[in-house]
Amino acid sequence: MPIKAILFDLDGTLVKDSMDTFLPPYFAALTKQVAHLTPPDKFIAQLTASTRAMVANTDPTRTMEEIFAADFFPKLGVARETLTPLLDDFYAREYPQLRSLIQPIPDARRAVELAIQRGYQVVVATMPVFPGTALRQRMEWGGLGDLPFALVTDYEIMHASKPHSAYYREIAALIHCAPEDCVMVGNEIENDIMPAKRAGMKTFLVTNGTTGKDVPADWRGTLKNFSELLERRF
Repeated sequence: MPIKAILFDLDGTLVKDSMDTFLPPYFAALTKQVAHLTPPDKFIAQLTASTRAMVANTDPTRTMEEIFAADFFPKLGVARETLTPLLDDFYAREYPQLRSLIQPIPDARRAVELAIQRGYQVVVATMPVFPGTALRQRMEWGGLGDLPFALVTDYEIMHASKPHSAYYREIAALIHCAPEDCVMVGNEIENDIMPAKRAGMKTFLVTNGTTGKDVPADWRGTLKNFSELLERRF
């Protein structure tokens, strides 16, 4: 069957970053924003636990945001209507200060532009545990914010998360494609390659030349190699 859609992971695939580097200053800025309402340690512990609850969700009727809110606010002990305006303000004014932690990957923009030019639907298939504004800002910092993506998988939209294959099946449904008509491009075997493969998608492992040939992906290589594959139209 012809390929109709290309899914790209974001962090480590389309933008150069590391959650090990990004999360500590992110958490520091976020806890400062709400320190007058809750101790930082308590806030981060509950944020982490509620994020795990999101990732574990298997209820197709509830979004990631709904799962998070139902777990987070009652256990934290701060009303949602009290905390939400502060979080909105954080993403508008404080989150942009983290821009220097995200760097563009030159070959990434070329690969996305080429996929769009070839007529594929192009999806940012990132872990849906952040609000849309956080993801779109990271895309902008990575030099991708102006591109016409068909879908960005934020927590307001999605009902499943990586590493569940249901996440990939949901993406296919949202863009009106069969999973077999999609290719998932990512740098993580457990989050990107294996669950997409279980969903029925083709897969391209971004290796930068460091991963062996025994990885169960349809293709592997650099983003430049992926662009060459697009040029040949698979």
